[in-house]
Parts: sequence; C-alpha cells; structure tokens
Amino acid sequence: MAKQDYYEVLGVSRDASEDEIKRAFRKKAKECHPDINPGDKVAEHKFKEINEAYEVLGDSQKRRQYDQFGHAAFEAGAGAGGFDGFGGFGFEDVFDSFFGGSIFGSRSGRQRRGPVRGRDIRFDLTVEFEEAAAGVKRDIEYQRTERCLECDGSGARKGTDAVACTVCNGTGQVETAQNTVFGRFVNVTECHACNGEGRIIKEPCPKCRGQGRVRRRRTLSVSVPGGIDEGQVLSVAGEGDAGAKGGPPGDLRIVVHVKPHRLFKRRDYDLFYELPVSFALASMGGEIEIETLAGKVRYKVPEGTQPGTTFRLKGKGIKHLNRNMYGDLYVQVNVRVPKKLTAEQRQALEKFDRLLSSEKAGHEKHKKDKKIIDKVKDVFGG
Repeated sequence: MAKQDYYEVLGVSRDASEDEIKRAFRKKAKECHPDINPGDKVAEHKFKEINEAYEVLGDSQKRRQYDQFGHAAFEAGAGAGGFDGFGGFGFEDVFDSFFGGSIFGSRSGRQRRGPVRGRDIRFDLTVEFEEAAAGVKRDIEYQRTERCLECDGSGARKGTDAVACTVCNGTGQVETAQNTVFGRFVNVTECHACNGEGRIIKEPCPKCRGQGRVRRRRTLSVSVPGGIDEGQVLSVAGEGDAGAKGGPPGDLRIVVHVKPHRLFKRRDYDLFYELPVSFALASMGGEIEIETLAGKVRYKVPEGTQPGTTFRLKGKGIKHLNRNMYGDLYVQVNVRVPKKLTAEQRQALEKFDRLLSSEKAGHEKHKKDKKIIDKVKDVFGG
C-alpha cells in the first residue's frame, strides 16, 4: 500500500515553516494519542503515521531529502543519482543520514533533553541625540516568558503529577526498526508523543496550559551609557525568556536608535556642523557664538576667513563609550550671500567693488613700472 504524503498526514502545505509543522504535529498527536483513545486501532495507526511524518519533516536535513526524492529517499539504495559511488559520502555517513544510525545494528538517537536556555529578547529603544551623547536612564516595558507560579513550572494542575508516557514507557525515546538488503537497522529517536520528556501531563495547569511558563509584562530600569551610537546593542543578562527544565533564562538585547540632531552630524566621536556667517564678518573677523552639546561658547573668527574654512574645537565632541575622553567639534564656515539687496546696500557694495578694482589697478601699475625699471637697469648695467 502506497504511503500517504507526509505533508498531508500533518495537514500542512509544502512551504510550511518549522513552527507550523511543529504545531500541526502536536495538535494531531494529541488527537490520536493512545492514552486519549485507548483500544482504538485506527487512532493508533494514525498516531504512528503522524510520528513518522514528523520524524522526517521535523528534521531539516531529512525534509530536504524528502522534498527531493519523496518516500524513496528513505528506502534502501535510493538517493541522488542512485548513490553513484555514494556521492562523496562515506558508507557510515549514508546510513547515519538515512536511518539515524550506523551499520550492523548499532543504535543512535538523541538522549532525553536536559535543561534548555531561554530565548533572548530584542527590545528597540529610541533616545534623543543629546541623551545618547551624555547617557540616560530609562524605564522600559516588555513581555517575557516566566516560570508559572501556579504550578511552580511543572505544567501539571496543582495537586497532580505527570504520568509516564505509554508510548516510550517513560524513557523519552522510541525505537523503530527497518529491514533492508543490508540487514536490520534499529533507530532510536526522541519520543514525539511526549517530546522526549518521558511523561504526559493529563491534567494541565489552567494558568499555563501545561507549559510550565507564562507570558508576563516586565518593567526594567536601563542605563544607557554616554557615547552610545545608532544600532549599538546593550545586553542585560538573565532578563530574557525563562529556560525550560531548569535551564537558565536568556538575555535582554536592547538595540539603541538615536534621533538625528537639528545641527550636528556625528562621525565616530566627532561632531560636524556648518556655521553661516556674514560676508562682512568673514572679511573683517570678529567674535561669534558657536553652539556645542554643552552650551554656547565664544570663538574668534580671524580676518579674511574664506568660505569652507573649518575650525576645530578640541574636546567639544561626543564622550567615548566607557572612557573619559571626548571627540572634537568641527565647524565649517558658510558665508551667507544675500538674496535681495536694498538700494543703499547695493550702492555700498558697488563702492566697495570700485575700491577693490582701484586697488587692483594700482597693484598692476606698480608691477608694470617695476618691470620697466628692471629693464632699464639691465640695459645700463645699474
């Protein structure tokens, strides 16, 4: 009799995610579990089919083989190109890949799972530019998985206990045998009926529904250090999801986002910004106010400052992360040109331009006269 497609057995599409396959298996396995359907041979047969399907689709490597070759991938002598020379695999690798164990009846399989570390949690925190530069304390709220206090993490209703799984007899592992042209092979795998726990919770805790963990909202005070930059991550140990089977909790990973500043641009620990000044100030020089993160400071602009000139204010940049050092502030002069002039302003500029022209003409005449004098000296040997 032809085997039913594993995806149809679990009732999922061929592009289903690992989580979707896992959820579908748990739902189907619970419906057909022998403990729930005692003496029902049909349910028992379906339960075996469900386990067999999940054994393949729940393993990424086996799933790839099944998608490519179907059921033939797990029959003796099958595989890519009919295993022409075993396709570069060693003899033991082929049996381990297909049967979960090596040749000559040796057994393999995962041991019952021990403590499992909890998942890390990501939290995105947005701060102002000045807060990132100087440091800030923030209270954040997020959800995490914690041990259920109702059942003390056991998953069973208060006053009850879990019972040994009848499928694996409490071992957490099941054996499957296959007869092939190479002999009989025994594969030991995790029991999918109890997920390798070796026990079944018949009366789940109503608070956590048998999971032993619940979702709770958590409030935490976080210190953001001065000098932190966009996209940097703060890790708070032990503030992630609770672990399973007494495993340690995961961490809270806070990804910091920094709002842009209206004036400053940051590059590492240095700051940059453009300072607009008048033509008169750039020409004659004078004192101006320059804005910094710590407040305004006075700065003397030298006479004849050209557009694009950059001044450096040492130590006025960003504090180095976890170090008592500061970057610098670079101020680029941007000379303002008026878009519209009054009649009086135009007359003043025209007069200024004539004065510049006269000065230039006088300079050129001086150069010309100097050339004539030098030539006369050459002729007369003076």
